[in-house]
Amino acid sequence: PPVERHPIKTFVSTWNDALIREACQREINRGGQVYFLHNEVETIENMAQKLEALVPEARVEVAHGQMREKELERVMRDFYHRRFNLLVCTTIVESGIDVPSANTIVIHRADKLGLAQLHQLRGRVGRSHHRAYAYLITPPPKSMTADAKKRLEAIESLEDLGAGFTLATHDLEIRGAGELLGEEQSGQIHEIGFTLYMDLLERAVEALKSGKTPELDRPLDHGAEIDLGLP
Repeated sequence: PPVERHPIKTFVSTWNDALIREACQREINRGGQVYFLHNEVETIENMAQKLEALVPEARVEVAHGQMREKELERVMRDFYHRRFNLLVCTTIVESGIDVPSANTIVIHRADKLGLAQLHQLRGRVGRSHHRAYAYLITPPPKSMTADAKKRLEAIESLEDLGAGFTLATHDLEIRGAGELLGEEQSGQIHEIGFTLYMDLLERAVEALKSGKTPELDRPLDHGAEIDLGLP
């Protein structure tokens, strides 16, 4: 990470008007900007109005993937140039956006998002030398799934810089690794490598489709093949 970057302080909480108002006001008062992530296009305008009432000093705009391209571009350009300070958005901001002055993100219904998504979204803030904050807003614990609770515990406990690998390991534990290249499913793949195995399988399938018998004892004996990668 860059030399001056700080870890992002992460909090998990149920919806609380006072907490959200305080988080937004603190960022605005220090001259920064806020992402408020609400991942439902149908209700995003209502949420923007609610935030305008909750934080009267904020200038609020909305961004989501169903907007016209030029309108979306205008909103993001205005946000980058600090013409407003609270962006209510969907997960469209997950990748490729670097706004150094935006250092607080509030993620509404964080229990609905995957671990990698939460890590990416949290990484939208803290991209300069300022201390950044991430608030993960959830419903009451009783209405969340067990996996959602594990994801939130993992993202809250790992806020150090370079935590991505550890989070990926947690993600593997929560979702399970499957058996893509294990012996039970894929036979002798590990003997010859995945690419060659797929190549042999494709040849056998093509032979069967054209009514021929695959030459299983001499699968590679077809003379020399020269591929220069040129027309």
